Amino acid sequence: MFSRAIHKSISSAFYLRTYTLMMPDFYDEVAVLACEGLATYNIIRAAAIVLAAALATFCYAWWANKFTKSTPPLPPGPPGMPILGNLPFIQPDFYQYVVKLSQIYGPIIKLQLGSKICIVISSPSVAKEVLKDHDAIFANHDTPAGAIVGMYGGLDIAWRPNGPELHKLRKLVVRGIMSKRSLDACYTLRRREIRRMVKDIYGKVGSPVNIGEQMFLTSLNVMVSMLWGDSLNGEERSTLGIEFRRRLVEFVELFGAPNVSDLFPVLTPFDLQGIQSKTKKNLSWFYEFFESVIVHRTKVEQADGEGKKKEESKDFLQQLLELNQRGDDETSLSMNEVKAVMLDLIVGATDTTSTTVEWAMTVLLRHPNKMSGVLEELEAVVGNQNIVEESHLPRLLYLEAVVKETLRMYPPTPLLLPRKPSMTCTVAGYTIPKDSRILINAC
Repeated sequence: MFSRAIHKSISSAFYLRTYTLMMPDFYDEVAVLACEGLATYNIIRAAAIVLAAALATFCYAWWANKFTKSTPPLPPGPPGMPILGNLPFIQPDFYQYVVKLSQIYGPIIKLQLGSKICIVISSPSVAKEVLKDHDAIFANHDTPAGAIVGMYGGLDIAWRPNGPELHKLRKLVVRGIMSKRSLDACYTLRRREIRRMVKDIYGKVGSPVNIGEQMFLTSLNVMVSMLWGDSLNGEERSTLGIEFRRRLVEFVELFGAPNVSDLFPVLTPFDLQGIQSKTKKNLSWFYEFFESVIVHRTKVEQADGEGKKKEESKDFLQQLLELNQRGDDETSLSMNEVKAVMLDLIVGATDTTSTTVEWAMTVLLRHPNKMSGVLEELEAVVGNQNIVEESHLPRLLYLEAVVKETLRMYPPTPLLLPRKPSMTCTVAGYTIPKDSRILINAC
């Protein structure tokens, strides 16, 4: 047992020595590994610090760009009420109301009309930014609910959205209908109607003459003659003039009438004021009449020998029907487009023309010295015993100046057709929101 104890002691001493001898190598290895881990840790830590610094710099730059760079404000304007905005404060004469506001808040003002933001511009320089510099953004019109119903969903030129279809329609009408050749071909029609008006006024010497009504009927007769010539006889034309005037006046008033559906589009399906239904009723009358005229014209052409036409007396309707019969999508018009263009031409030729002539005569009567200047020029260029012809117009410079000044002072549509930006943009240092209503003060 003693020998066994000695053996055990010797073995323990051997293992202890061996362990003691091996410990420095172990510690060295551990130290090396610790140093390597520390280096790796330091590298990772440095990378994390650099990444955190980069993220902090990026976040600060984003924050500075978003919050320190001021966004242009909306245009100034009068305070309004919740939901209704400025509606409770609108005066009956909206044009005079916005003119007064522009004198207080400046050339560009904002009105909150229900859920619609309305921007009114009364400065030529700001109007240039909208109509020229940013024309592509403001090319669309803000179509009222009545016009959408009244023009087959906006198939006409005035309310059609900007795009290839509008460009095609304008190109076809300008080149095919409003060209110099087409206007020259209709010269005899215009001359006949003007002379008929002069004769009618001479027959009323000594009696009062309603200038606005006379000009409206004359403009209507001129446009009707240019559209479809002698398709209607004298009695039908007289009745037509009275009915057309009544319908057109109501039609234009419905387009410009304040409509709650335009201020709160969610109410459009309910037609609370009945404007859409009234517009649709007038529209159906116009289009039914146009269809009857087209059918009559087709029968006349067939009776004349398979629709042979005389180029020298070709009227607008004839040209429109030719465009409809082309069968080419790029250069043709649908029948609904033909009727929409016809209504556009009649509305544009009657209401605005008669209003301008009525204002011109009013201004001349208020300023006798200007009236004397016009009369002297007419006597010098035309002659006292002659009738004014279109060939005289280029030499009637004073008369032309009177008409231009009348249009400047009393434009037929002082706030023009409302426009609508396709995207939010900045004009004159102010933010103009997308889909807001833009009104240009033409005076």
